[in-house]
Amino acid sequence: MQEIEQVIREDLGKGINELFISFDAAPLGAASLAQVHKAVLQDGRTVAVKVQHPKVQTQSSKDILLMEILVLAVKQIFPDFEFMWLVEEAKKNLPLELDFLNEGKNAEKVSHMLRSFDFLKVPKIYWDLSTRRVLFMEFMEGGQVNDKAYMDRNHINVNEISRNLGKIYSEMIFVNGFVHCDPHPGNVLVRKCPTTGKTHIILLDHGLYQVLTDNFRMDYCQLWQALIKADMERVQKYSRQLGAGDLYPLFACMLAARSWESLNRGIDRSPLTAKEDVEIRSNAAAYLPQITKLLNNVPRQMLLILKTNDLLRGIESALQTRANASSFINMSRCCIRAVSTYRRKKSDSLYRKAQISCLRGPELVADQSVRTLPPPEKLPTRKLGPCLLELDAPFRLVTGICERSWAQILSCLSQL
Repeated sequence: MQEIEQVIREDLGKGINELFISFDAAPLGAASLAQVHKAVLQDGRTVAVKVQHPKVQTQSSKDILLMEILVLAVKQIFPDFEFMWLVEEAKKNLPLELDFLNEGKNAEKVSHMLRSFDFLKVPKIYWDLSTRRVLFMEFMEGGQVNDKAYMDRNHINVNEISRNLGKIYSEMIFVNGFVHCDPHPGNVLVRKCPTTGKTHIILLDHGLYQVLTDNFRMDYCQLWQALIKADMERVQKYSRQLGAGDLYPLFACMLAARSWESLNRGIDRSPLTAKEDVEIRSNAAAYLPQITKLLNNVPRQMLLILKTNDLLRGIESALQTRANASSFINMSRCCIRAVSTYRRKKSDSLYRKAQISCLRGPELVADQSVRTLPPPEKLPTRKLGPCLLELDAPFRLVTGICERSWAQILSCLSQL
């Protein structure tokens, strides 16, 4: 608590006793960069206060340097494993995550961007008290999105939560190109409003966002449309345009988390089975060199998208829900809307704009042909990351360089 009060006093010029009626010493959550405390201001407002650890700014540059040394050492010993993209991403993203004013701006932007979703709640930022190292937010309470027992106790429909979370991220990725890239369960809460009875999703921690270029976003939209329709010629085309090259089958499988056979049949037509799940995990281990090569070749924007997709699938697995026909219809609608809006914006011809708008109607009707899936199997939560981590033994030869940096690399791998 002494270090936390030091940061608050340095940034705000007042101590905890001067600012708050009460300040919970036990944090609501703590991570390597900061921790969050519940508090009550002198005017009676209940807030969540995010305070940066005092030594993070100076330590972060050392951590990145040591990570770079470790990655170079790994490349010398295992030339097939290329992880320099990890260092590049850390150099780009860490300064943004350390600026809490940037986090506040992201929160306000996404709140405005998705204001049509009445089920989405983003805590209000109190700018008059916030600094680069201390962020004051509206306090919101709920259960973690992967806590199925909490949802059962509070009569929250898990399928509704999964469906609405999919809507949020489809809108972010395909339509707006502004993506919250850390949807781990601690950052996504759910609650039932006691007055209206409506279910809310609360999105927290807005420090890490990915801004997608229009060209990337359009290629990604077209690729998902092709995957949904099992149009393998277009899957190959748009995978290559996104940097996959001859590894496009592996890229498509990673993106959809399905086998190549299932992609050819149509992912809307074949629910994931336990056998296919085992096959995917086995292939992840067998193709690790190709996976690392692929991750090094695709645009940097894709890396955080892959991480985000995997975190969302982890939530689906915990809730025992799976992407179904309605999910694919919603994704397809978002893709169509995004592509038509982009084309309309780029078109100089009023006639062409009207023609594009008219074309959207039949396409949306055609999407209704996606078949309804049977109830999903209750499968254990399994992700790609653990398969990669099973192969970490040879890397431990060089862990003596920096244990902390090694842990950071493993953390990144566990989210692939």
